[in-house]
Amino acid sequence: MTKTVIVVPCFNEADRLNPESFRDFARDWRHGVFLFVDDGSTDTTLAILTALQKSMPTYAGILQLPHNVGKAEAVRQGVLQALHLNPEYVGFWDSDLATPLDALPLFESVLRDRPQTDIVLGARVKLLGRDIRRRPLRHYFGRAFATVVALVLSMDVYDSQCGAKLFRATETVTEVFSSPFLSRWIFDVEILARYMRLKQMEGSTRPEDFLYELPLPAWRDVGGSHLGAKDITIALFDLARIYRSQR
Repeated sequence: MTKTVIVVPCFNEADRLNPESFRDFARDWRHGVFLFVDDGSTDTTLAILTALQKSMPTYAGILQLPHNVGKAEAVRQGVLQALHLNPEYVGFWDSDLATPLDALPLFESVLRDRPQTDIVLGARVKLLGRDIRRRPLRHYFGRAFATVVALVLSMDVYDSQCGAKLFRATETVTEVFSSPFLSRWIFDVEILARYMRLKQMEGSTRPEDFLYELPLPAWRDVGGSHLGAKDITIALFDLARIYRSQR
């Protein structure tokens, strides 16, 4: 049985993909699979992924979507595909490796050592001894947004938006990904909202019993993504939609 499947959504990532990093990590990892989701790329992303998959066929697969559906839906379809492999853990990771792959065993160790935990969230916490490189604007907006998210979810989550997450492959997690997300951008918040609602229906009300935030040893902003006023407006609008949908 494949222990871990990591979904890697890719859309026009030819200039940011680093195939060698995935190959180097897979040589020692051995118990997992990367499932790359090509989200209708129009550059050479698919060709790069195909070459990577051929170079490590045991540790990589490709799900090719016919047209661009956005990161949220690409991740969702990738996770559903990954669950068909009956893994113990399933997660998703940003293709630019803003979170280095050598952090992945730390995520797995949390689920291994904490049987009550179902979801591990990467947290970009700038502490002494940790290499967190984040542009000031993104950092301050992230802290403000996290405060709003914590109020909406009634959950003291520090960093809902980090692109590195790992889940225990439970029926509850399967249900979380069973239907499309409302938001194309802040679907991470919707994942937590859906999960909390399902756990509350089961009688559980303490997020810390099944969610765990892992401060990352390293994280860096990778060029190619931009945050503007329009994005912030959409995020706040989507957050309100998510809140209403979970009431």
